[in-house]
Amino acid sequence: MKKIPVDKKDFLRFSLSRAVSKIKALSKKEFGVLVFVQILMFSAIYAVNNFSPYFEELHLVRMQTIWGRILVFSMLTILVFQVSFLIYIAYLFFKYKAVQSVTDSELPSCTVIVPAYNEGKLVYETLLSIAASDFPMHKMEVIAVDDGSSDDTWYWINKANVDLGNTITVYKQPVNKGKRHALYLGFTTGKGDVFISIDSDSVVERNTIRNLVSPFSANKNCGAVAGNVKVLNKNQGMIPRMLNVSFVFSFEFMRAAQSSLGFVLCTPGALSAYRREAVLHCLTDWIDQKFFGCAATIGEDRAMTNLILKQGYDVQFQRNANVLTNTPTSFKTLHKMFTRWGRSNVRETLMMNRFIFDDFRTKNKTGARFIFINQWVNLIAAFPLMILMFYFLMTHPLLYLSSALTGTFIFASIQMLFFSKKYNFVDALWAYPYSVFYLFGLFWIFPFSIATVKNGGWLTR
Repeated sequence: MKKIPVDKKDFLRFSLSRAVSKIKALSKKEFGVLVFVQILMFSAIYAVNNFSPYFEELHLVRMQTIWGRILVFSMLTILVFQVSFLIYIAYLFFKYKAVQSVTDSELPSCTVIVPAYNEGKLVYETLLSIAASDFPMHKMEVIAVDDGSSDDTWYWINKANVDLGNTITVYKQPVNKGKRHALYLGFTTGKGDVFISIDSDSVVERNTIRNLVSPFSANKNCGAVAGNVKVLNKNQGMIPRMLNVSFVFSFEFMRAAQSSLGFVLCTPGALSAYRREAVLHCLTDWIDQKFFGCAATIGEDRAMTNLILKQGYDVQFQRNANVLTNTPTSFKTLHKMFTRWGRSNVRETLMMNRFIFDDFRTKNKTGARFIFINQWVNLIAAFPLMILMFYFLMTHPLLYLSSALTGTFIFASIQMLFFSKKYNFVDALWAYPYSVFYLFGLFWIFPFSIATVKNGGWLTR
């Protein structure tokens, strides 16, 4: 491991050399995209500054109509709310502290469940990483479930079992029933005090499981814990590089802030832990969940989180419990994954209506409701904002492009600065291409998810 210099000048040289090596590692295409996006955004800022009289004239024309006044008032209201929400989330983030690992004697027993479907050798790497954990082996049970795979997943599960001395309990479902049913098999057969779900294309670090379950000992009201998901294949193209920055902001900022309230909205499928009693209390509702009369086949992680929150438990996030997972490398698989997440988000936001304004917990109810209201604001504003986007794009393209890119630059800069504080500057710059990519290539996903929320296909499987 390379030693980091303490002297300020040496540290500056060290940081610069690291940045240069990161830049050299980029392909010509990736480097070109980074440079082009920076030029594009600064050009937009220049346009806003130099064409402000033109924008003001357009604003005055709109304000002369009743619809124009309603539009401006609505946009200002949404903007003020979103800024207020971001400030509140920042306040919660600074309050957040990860729970430190407890001693071996304090650790609860756990059942690690690995559902797998057509993952091939990836599941083998997952199981080996679990076995290498710094966790008392007599307190850990591992269950691997082949959910009717049509490839060699079953071979790799059994190979891992043999290589690890037959310490894994293995099951093979005759047909593919879906991830929810594979987890259900583990929930109903596992004996641990804590259930842990790990995706079969993910790898955990040595101290991940220990850190993940420690909050259950530190907080008796902890019902679930979300792990910290990082990108395993970040060097496999521009999309993983962009998602690498997005994931860090989503987990280490947003979920960390939610954790200060004990109100993390979603425990990720890649790595989550659940208190046994909390799961068993809602297991029937979870496995039999329906949406518009159809069996729910997506969003099993968000659904379980909702049902545990409904019981009054805290749901926390552990920044020190890392899992590395494979992410999409193509636009096709990326938009399918985001569509599935979007539909799950809509469904579970609707479900949360049933308890969020009840006396469902003893503390932090106001903060939890503020987070919930923000979810609803995003839902309500999705279609109007998309219609406005197309309207301004057709009628005032310069106004739209320059203002949209400027706003994107501001938000992306927040993500970039957050990422660069913990990691490195060059990787942080991918926040800008991702924001532009989302603005022009993925903006339609959330409205589309709302319109097609009844569809329950897994899409990426």
